[in-house]
Amino acid sequence: MTAPHLPKVAGIDAPVPAPAHTVAPTPASPETAAAPPGGPSCPHPPNAPGLALQDQLAGWVSDLTTLHELTERLARTNGLDAALTELLRAGAALVGARRGLVVWEPQDGRGPDTVVGLGLGRADLGHLETVPRDAMPYGTLLDTPAGLPGGEDELVRPDLFAEDGLDPRHREVAARLGYAASYAVPLSTDAAGRLGAAMWLYDEPAEPAERPRHLVGLYVRHATEHLARLLEVERMRACVSTLFEELLPSRLPRVAGVQLAARHRTGPRGGGDWHDALPLPDAALGLAVGSVTGSGPAAVATMARLRASLRAYAVMEGEDPVAVLSDLELLLRLTEPARSATALFAYCEPALRRVTLAGAGHSPPLLVGERRTEFVETSVSAPLGMLACWEAPSTEFQAEAGETVLLYTDGLLHRTGDSVDRAFARLHAAAASVPRPLRRDPGAVADHVLATVLPDGLDATDGGEDVVLLAARFE
Repeated sequence: MTAPHLPKVAGIDAPVPAPAHTVAPTPASPETAAAPPGGPSCPHPPNAPGLALQDQLAGWVSDLTTLHELTERLARTNGLDAALTELLRAGAALVGARRGLVVWEPQDGRGPDTVVGLGLGRADLGHLETVPRDAMPYGTLLDTPAGLPGGEDELVRPDLFAEDGLDPRHREVAARLGYAASYAVPLSTDAAGRLGAAMWLYDEPAEPAERPRHLVGLYVRHATEHLARLLEVERMRACVSTLFEELLPSRLPRVAGVQLAARHRTGPRGGGDWHDALPLPDAALGLAVGSVTGSGPAAVATMARLRASLRAYAVMEGEDPVAVLSDLELLLRLTEPARSATALFAYCEPALRRVTLAGAGHSPPLLVGERRTEFVETSVSAPLGMLACWEAPSTEFQAEAGETVLLYTDGLLHRTGDSVDRAFARLHAAAASVPRPLRRDPGAVADHVLATVLPDGLDATDGGEDVVLLAARFE
């Protein structure tokens, strides 16, 4: 492949669907139809301008149809990685390439930085990363402050092995991966600036023709605007998720006579579900779970205030869970009159394995043991902030040695997509099916329940609510 080659011209590849609308050719005139095969002919027949215009219109319709279908597929993506992959596929179809990659590096340095390949495995991408950055087209596009010479917005290398001064490592990697030409374009917007670069690879010396290059330029400009919006959404989700994770306890306390484990997953919009476990005087333990209405940063902030307040109320009067929730309800009504919340607080005495709890519109705990798996009976009560004055009686129950109490938020039930009764039945069946060896570990119990109730995973199930599960096993 070291000998120079005449570059091929790449056009629109077959994966691009044919246009749905075409212009029918104009039927031949009687004079033209009657002309004998060897008779006189005119180099420019009278209807030549009309045929040329029809061909031009048909080309425009074909291009618009192609771009419409490709941009529709891009608009259906709902994640940054999926959109980058779709951009690569569409660009490869337009310029007639088989493989490519996107190097995503937002100019503002806030990330996320990633590399997405098309037709390239992880090992192939690793080989490409060993090539000096300034020798790769994407490096030139990303690292040249003033842009390409002449103000161009693309970089065509039709025959790598015919270039003088090709980087030796680039030559070696290109020969290993079997590509001989490349076509690269920047990904940038006026508002967001440079976001990344896309590059497509040809197996043989080639370059895209003028029409496909024009189409891919139009498509990439639209795609980059879509990617910029997805980037902002991705950053917001990451910010809310980080904030949510930091506001919840990273480590659970060690209390004699009880083992603790917690599982929580933030929904895509970032909600207000929370949990807490705190040591109390007289070797007692306070357990709490709750959920704030709404989603996003405002709901997370409200959740943080309620959780911090509940800790203070639990230290002052934790032996009376009703008083704890009454104080919390008063605080919510005075400071967040437009919001409501559900909460459950349990005052545990590990030495006696006795639990006293009160709930405000919250789902009942689930008791999992060797001889029983049952929901704890709690009084029916309204959520916090719904009534002028909240109050409900507390409930007390006795746990046996080796039993685990599961506290959870409603997101676990909602993500099943079932009705309330069926969701409770699924949760009960999941807890009852925990294998005996796993029941000694509250973390294993929580993982088994989550995997059974949500078999498709937390990210694939219906709904985007938070899921919180707090497990306490009494020794």
